[in-house]
Amino acid sequence: MTASPVHWSVAETADRIRRGEVSAAEVSDAHLARIEARRHLNAFINVMPQAARAAAAAVDAQRSRGEKPGSLAGVPVAIKDNILVADVPCTCGSRILRNWLPPYEATVTERLRQAGAVILGKTNCDEFAMGSSTENSAFGPSLNPHDPTRIPGGSSGGSAVAVADCQAVAALGSDTGGSVRQPASHCGVVGLKPTYGAVSRWGLVAFASSLDQIGVLGRSVADARAVFEVIRGHDAHDSTSLRSPAPRPIPERLTIGLPREYFGEGLDDDVRAAIEQTAAHLAGQGHRLVDVSLPHSPYTIAAYYIICTAEASSNLARYDGVKYGHRTGNTDDLFTMYRRTRAEGFGNEIKRRILLGTYVLSAGYYEAYYGTAQKVRTRIAADFTRAFETVDCLLTPTSPTVAFRLGEKIDDPLAMYLSDVYTTSINLAGLPGVSVPCAKSADGLPIGAQIIGRPFEEHVILAVGELIENLSRSADGKQGAWSL
Repeated sequence: MTASPVHWSVAETADRIRRGEVSAAEVSDAHLARIEARRHLNAFINVMPQAARAAAAAVDAQRSRGEKPGSLAGVPVAIKDNILVADVPCTCGSRILRNWLPPYEATVTERLRQAGAVILGKTNCDEFAMGSSTENSAFGPSLNPHDPTRIPGGSSGGSAVAVADCQAVAALGSDTGGSVRQPASHCGVVGLKPTYGAVSRWGLVAFASSLDQIGVLGRSVADARAVFEVIRGHDAHDSTSLRSPAPRPIPERLTIGLPREYFGEGLDDDVRAAIEQTAAHLAGQGHRLVDVSLPHSPYTIAAYYIICTAEASSNLARYDGVKYGHRTGNTDDLFTMYRRTRAEGFGNEIKRRILLGTYVLSAGYYEAYYGTAQKVRTRIAADFTRAFETVDCLLTPTSPTVAFRLGEKIDDPLAMYLSDVYTTSINLAGLPGVSVPCAKSADGLPIGAQIIGRPFEEHVILAVGELIENLSRSADGKQGAWSL
């Protein structure tokens, strides 16, 4: 057996298990041991060793009976802790749901199980997916495996750490404004945010319902694609789920747009140089690069944080201590119980966003803020539509900086929100995007390139991602060269 199972790709893991070279139980145990040895990175909120071993044993039994296991046979995966696994605690990184057991299964985790995947546990995240650093988790921050003094990104930071640190082969996260792509960039892994509606949100705890999308993190484009192909597709449980059209052929020579608004003030020199070098390499392979404009980009952050906080205010009203979750006892009346429950259960960032969202939805301010933000959203989407009349995809930085230090921005909400300046726009427009490692900074920290595509053209952006991956792969040709 070559190398440890924790370093194998999705395809290699499933193939070896199907051929009987290794058992799913051995692969699962290797990853559980890795998780235990690397607990200081705080990637997981809840590890599920018994359930994982039972799932692995079921795959081995299936193979021993001569049956053909699924495409993810025995592949160990991690699930962000805002995606439901039936009868397994789902906290959303919050005290208010610390002991809540969901009574049903998310569509995506059900599809993973049907394909033979082994769920190792639930990963750490910013509370209710609200954050860009995983520092807002009630269970402490996750740490970047490339430099534990730095953040891994957020809100799907635990999933990104689990994949980058070889604690799982792949992971699911959620992306409301960049929460899969930004941590993927900071941890040196691939992060795919699919088209809104391409993947069922049934069983995803809502933050901002018109923006939320379940995504995939993997150590290579091939790994992310393999998991995406399993979880994608229409689901009758989700009213926003859509049927994908037949994919258009990928041109041999692509036209790739570089939005000028994404290369202005605030972009670190190392990141700028990495994206420009990536673009030059793509041009050297015969692909055509063109400058494009997305003129409403400067308004993206403002529109996004009005819309997402408004929807969060509505969605989080259900956590009142009455139906489920934390409840403060010994109160004199119902409204005192509401107030104390929410004060104790929610962290500071959640309270800030609820207050903002309630304000922009209030009488006298609704049209001035929320209504205007929705109009800006329409114009942002129209900018992308115009750009895609002349280009096949767009190439941008994923994040304006490399991973910053723990605590550096936690007391400066505006600086933290600007970490998502290049990722929020495609959530507003409902487009697919993927972050792929393309370089390292002078400090040795990963830098991600973001590829943005037309609706339901994940196959195009993943193909471009593989071009970038091949250009930036280490000299020994190993997949996952950016992980540890």
